[in-house]
Amino acid sequence: MKTNAFRVYKHGGPAVLKWETVDVPAPGKGEALIKHTAVGLNLADTYRRTGLYPIKLPSGIGNEAVGVVEAVGPGTRGVKVGDRVGYIGGMALDGYSQRRVAPVGSLIPIPDYINDRTAAAALLKGITAQYLLRDSYRVKKGDTIVVHAAAGGVGLIMCQWANAIGATVIGIVSSEEKAKIAKKNGCHHPIVVKRSKPKFAKKVRELTNGEGAHCIYDSVGRDTWEESLASVRLRGSVISFGSASGKPPKTDIADTGGLGSPYIARCALVNYTTSRSETMARARDLFKAIKTGAVKISVNQRYKLKDAAQAHKDIEARKTTGSTVLLP
Repeated sequence: MKTNAFRVYKHGGPAVLKWETVDVPAPGKGEALIKHTAVGLNLADTYRRTGLYPIKLPSGIGNEAVGVVEAVGPGTRGVKVGDRVGYIGGMALDGYSQRRVAPVGSLIPIPDYINDRTAAAALLKGITAQYLLRDSYRVKKGDTIVVHAAAGGVGLIMCQWANAIGATVIGIVSSEEKAKIAKKNGCHHPIVVKRSKPKFAKKVRELTNGEGAHCIYDSVGRDTWEESLASVRLRGSVISFGSASGKPPKTDIADTGGLGSPYIARCALVNYTTSRSETMARARDLFKAIKTGAVKISVNQRYKLKDAAQAHKDIEARKTTGSTVLLP
């Protein structure tokens, strides 16, 4: 079978994304053929394209999508033709495609009350928000947290979910428009900063009576790291989970004693979805939050899949808010 998919042969700008006709093999045992209906766009896709997150080339791209099972391999159990499923990894990168073969063990059944576009926008970002709020630092009622890129896909989910838990949310954003969006989605105190040399630690201290926040969730990296460290309270946590501006600078562990001995971690989705049971538990928690209305998924941009290069340009230029989906 033939299908259309993106291939990457060298690292670089959006122009390295090549829309090609490729072969799709028949599914083998333990595999299913998926016809994609919606594909999630994530900043990590741009990191892999540029080489910030190294991948072996040539390669497909994209590790989040939703679709319908069209065929299953011989002796395969767990899914059947017609099932709606999604995934957030656990296989070769090939989300930016019309069809693909995927291992059944990596597929997440999609509940009837969540449509395909919402699911494609929610799975990776929502499960990321889930492990950040539940595990990397367990947010409690009465806590104060700082969320970077608060009007982004992960940020909007985190603001809503943390607000539902009973935490006070301080959000870092790059414009007044994004501040309004964040505030409508559970962010109590949006702080607008310059993209170059952003400053926010002083304001965080003011909002917390000089104590600092219980946890800083930093997805920006290089440009915000020192301010993040300056914003955390005594024995608080600073969680790095992205590198939108580049990798965070190296931190001398001896110097952190003077910052109140914060707990510092680089958290990656792969380390919080180490088994099917763990992934499904996180997905169920996310689905419950969506069903109860604690979290509403904002699909604010839609592109045709073949226009993925333009979507990459827009997300890198910070022109997007909430989540973005690519439509095959």
